[in-house]
Amino acid sequence: MQNHVLDYMWETVKRVPDKIAFSNGTDSLTFREVEEHTRKIGSFLHKKNIYKEPVIIFMNKHPKMITAFFGTIMGGNYYVPIDAEMPEVRIKLILENVKPRLMICDEASVSAASKFSFDGEVILYDDLLNTEIDEDALTNIHDLAIDTDPIYIVFTSGSTGIPKGVVACHRSVIDYIEQLTDVLRIDEDTVFGNQTPLYVDACLKELYPTLKFGATTYLIPKELFMFPVKLVSFLNEHKINTVCWVVSALVMISAFGAFKTAVPKFLRLVAFGSEAFPIKQFKIWREVLPDARFINLYGPTEGTGMCCHYEVDRTFEEGDVIPIGRPFKNTEILLLSEKGERVKEGEVGEICIRGTSLTLGYYNNPEKTAECFVQNPLNHFYPELIYKTGDLGRLNKRGELEFVSRKDYQIKHMGHRIELGEIEANVNLMDEVKMSGCIYDDARGRIVLYYVGDITEKDMALSLKEKLPRYMVPNSINRLEKMLLTDNGKLDRNGLKKLYREGK
Repeated sequence: MQNHVLDYMWETVKRVPDKIAFSNGTDSLTFREVEEHTRKIGSFLHKKNIYKEPVIIFMNKHPKMITAFFGTIMGGNYYVPIDAEMPEVRIKLILENVKPRLMICDEASVSAASKFSFDGEVILYDDLLNTEIDEDALTNIHDLAIDTDPIYIVFTSGSTGIPKGVVACHRSVIDYIEQLTDVLRIDEDTVFGNQTPLYVDACLKELYPTLKFGATTYLIPKELFMFPVKLVSFLNEHKINTVCWVVSALVMISAFGAFKTAVPKFLRLVAFGSEAFPIKQFKIWREVLPDARFINLYGPTEGTGMCCHYEVDRTFEEGDVIPIGRPFKNTEILLLSEKGERVKEGEVGEICIRGTSLTLGYYNNPEKTAECFVQNPLNHFYPELIYKTGDLGRLNKRGELEFVSRKDYQIKHMGHRIELGEIEANVNLMDEVKMSGCIYDDARGRIVLYYVGDITEKDMALSLKEKLPRYMVPNSINRLEKMLLTDNGKLDRNGLKKLYREGK
């Protein structure tokens, strides 16, 4: 029985040692090279007597950053990825939280690392490769590992402004990868096109399945997502057949007309998540790739990535919601009321997760862990944790789970309960609109809409007055040249709130 994520690597190296594992289109590492780098980094950590500790990986998005992750695990530790794209304040908070003794950098990031008051050792990745491999030590570390040992901490945004470090272990990641790859039908011929930064958990969908099957992952340069035609050309150049992207990255291609110039001719699987896929844009993708599989994925970082899936098997019309479907095997979704009871069919409840894929909680934050990872209220007989996602969902008539909104996107305005996502959905139905985002000004009781599109603010207001009840029509409507997105490519609602506070 497998209890270590790197067990995937040993079998694959025996089978396809010289196949490219990870590449950015310029620099590549074969599986043999991945294993060698991993062993050297693990041996270095052993020589430094760093064991069962957090190790900061502060590198640019590159295949070597991935092997720094694996090498950290090989040494019996857990990696904490950060990136120069992150705000300095956020990096400082992460360093204060984990208090690491070692930071691994590359030539590009080492100068940025010097800005922080870091008491530990900073070492260049390439210098680690001079380490002699200590096979006996690595074997001993591997033999002592158990599946509840942590392997990474990924920091997500916190409602208080302080990032939360989600701790995942071998067991949760192995369970996730086994279920995910079964749903997506990953195999040795899979060529992934990675969109997300490597400091978010979304990259798990590519990294570990690549190890498991001997697939190949291309790390797509971030700047290409600003040039949709060049992005499609990259997909074709490297014969990428599988993408697992946030919805906004897919919309960036279809909404800006890239398909009129280039079509991703090798794509056979398009998995998407993080936000509702506007039906108008989804139909464009479906028409361009009629033979591809489209799968909606849903899940929080605290559940080791995705936990629900729905393969699009029917036609959806404007105003419909693509379901998030059913839970992965070995996972149960509970829809609970505020009293902790199951809601009735068709009623809205909080999406709660139980199963092996639950992470260990938040690093060095027992209060927040106890708030979100709670005893299953349906089980009064033995300890059993579930994770409260803060997302609202309901079952449709087909028994499929539908995402309704975030609990904190539900507002009370003019005496009415309103889902901000419902306003966005109506805006996104307009042919002239490419993207939209809605926020709420609690202090002044105002609904604020931002959008990118070819319709004036005045015409937008007139159109929404015809589509929405009076109390749902935004009080402030603002057209942007470019939508604010997070580093992960999701709609940046906090950024929109800041924009609004600044009067822009």
